[in-house]
Amino acid sequence: MAISWVFFTLMAAFMQAWRNAFQKQLSTTVDIWGVTLARFLFGLPLAGLYIATLYHFKPVESVVHFTPKYWIYILIAGISQILATALMVQLFKQKNYAIGVGLAKSEAILAAIIGVIFLSDHLSALAWIGVLIGGYAVFLLSKGNQITGLSTKTLAIGIGSGLSFAITSLLVREASLELAMLPTVHRASWVLISVIGFQCISMLIYLSLFSRTTLVAMWQRLGLTFKVSFCSFMASLGWFTAMSMMSVPIVKTLGQIEILFSLLISAYFFKEKLARAEHWGLGLVVIAAMLVIWA
Repeated sequence: MAISWVFFTLMAAFMQAWRNAFQKQLSTTVDIWGVTLARFLFGLPLAGLYIATLYHFKPVESVVHFTPKYWIYILIAGISQILATALMVQLFKQKNYAIGVGLAKSEAILAAIIGVIFLSDHLSALAWIGVLIGGYAVFLLSKGNQITGLSTKTLAIGIGSGLSFAITSLLVREASLELAMLPTVHRASWVLISVIGFQCISMLIYLSLFSRTTLVAMWQRLGLTFKVSFCSFMASLGWFTAMSMMSVPIVKTLGQIEILFSLLISAYFFKEKLARAEHWGLGLVVIAAMLVIWA
């Protein structure tokens, strides 16, 4: 299992970096809520296909039982992730691509604090060191090319996005733990389809009623919308499975390796220049990742 959670986390980080890149492209022609829906739109049928395939090749005798607490966790996690994604898209309009991602990655240290205080999580001293180093790395990355250019609004949106992602991650793990009658991978698959299903259906209803022009704009960029959905689904599959196996702060600290992928995409895909502080931050992210793996 130790090897498995690392693999799923790295897969999630890599796919999420590309999803954010495609979301940035889509945000130039589609509004915030359309870009947010793009994350889930094709994810629902993909999640259905995944769970059917999983049960076909790895059948289980246990019958899944959903508790009321499970659905409460799913509801709050789904709403939190929608809000987090909307704030992330808004960040693209505030600072450059890599800095926006860096600010939102405050998720790891926020998840650690919330998990320990409210959910009885326990982290070893080495794990805490890794989480704190990762948090400082995020601080370096969030300053970007102009240290004095970080506005209060940008900081608030970034921390708000990170907090919302942290709440989502913690509740996804809690929902998975409610399905103790199933193997880990099967638990994660049910949480995945539940969250994506709620998000996709609720946002489709909302936009159909109040913003049909957004749906038209998404249809006109169907190929890019699918890329966002596919990368998002693969990222969520990785995150949800890893967090069903391991504590959220540990997973998310290792997941900060996503910043490596994001910086490379920022430099080579969007042609954005990187500051020296970002190189230091990147090095600290790698150190933090190594510490939480050893922990």
